[in-house]
Amino acid sequence: MGLVLLGVSVLTFFIAHVVPADPVLAALGEHAREDQIRSYRHAYGLDRPVGVQYLIYVHRLLAGDFGISIRTRRPVAEDLGEFLPATVELGGTAWLVALLLGIPAGILSAIYKDRIFDHLARIGSLIGASMPVFWLGLLLLGSFYYRLRWLPGPGRLDISAIPPPPRTGLLLIDSALAGDGVVFWSALRHLVLPGLTLGLFSTAVIARMTRSAMLEVLYQDYIRTARAKGLAGARVVLRHALRNAMIPTLTIVGISFGNLLSGAVLTETVFAWPGLGRYATTSAISLDFPAVMGVTIVAAVIYTTINLVIDLLYARLDPRVRYE
Repeated sequence: MGLVLLGVSVLTFFIAHVVPADPVLAALGEHAREDQIRSYRHAYGLDRPVGVQYLIYVHRLLAGDFGISIRTRRPVAEDLGEFLPATVELGGTAWLVALLLGIPAGILSAIYKDRIFDHLARIGSLIGASMPVFWLGLLLLGSFYYRLRWLPGPGRLDISAIPPPPRTGLLLIDSALAGDGVVFWSALRHLVLPGLTLGLFSTAVIARMTRSAMLEVLYQDYIRTARAKGLAGARVVLRHALRNAMIPTLTIVGISFGNLLSGAVLTETVFAWPGLGRYATTSAISLDFPAVMGVTIVAAVIYTTINLVIDLLYARLDPRVRYE
């Protein structure tokens, strides 16, 4: 993790410096005076050598200082703390959708290989993996919000709903802690469409990998032995086959979380979701380099942490894996 995060910090820092745009002019405007430009460069260390600037940047990162946003004029850390919970809530919902739909679909597709369910699941996975996120989001909005009026439109809450006191930043948890059922139901309904939009792509990938891994395991000798001993079919599948098939599937589950982070940019834009992806989009458009770099670092930390957890779970599934 340390090496990966170090590499991400180096890449984000130097890419920001080779982009043909001046962050000083973006912050002060094109009509800034020369003395204002010099003062700004000196205040933020932009008049020092690039290597020294990078060391200052890393030192501030380790202290939790991501700099000041050019667009909002607030510390980037405060902006991230405000927008990150919305992305975590959306990404967690999408991840839950992908796991609850993808893994059972892959298991059943392997069990009923070359039957009608298998064909339908494979076609559905192919369609789900092929549809662009923004197109699917617009399709769901047009169908379930504009035409049928079954679900609410963009945003995290209804206009009339009053947000609960912020404790975690997650509306579902905060409203539950406050005992506000109206806000909880409103937040839950607003999560359905963006959660499905973001989660269906990962559902397709996880279903295909689970099916492939299960097919490889179901024809192993120990599975035939377990069935010959008279064990129930469900026990053979869940206790023997699934546990061994989950090792490659876990890898895809970890990677899918990174895909959810990247896909959240388009999903949050389509659904006007006030999360990290929308914050990154508006920051990139306004050349807000500190904000874009801060979002990149946070995404890298989340992604590497999830993959570390997945690596540690290998030892729980496979007794041959040991970490000394």
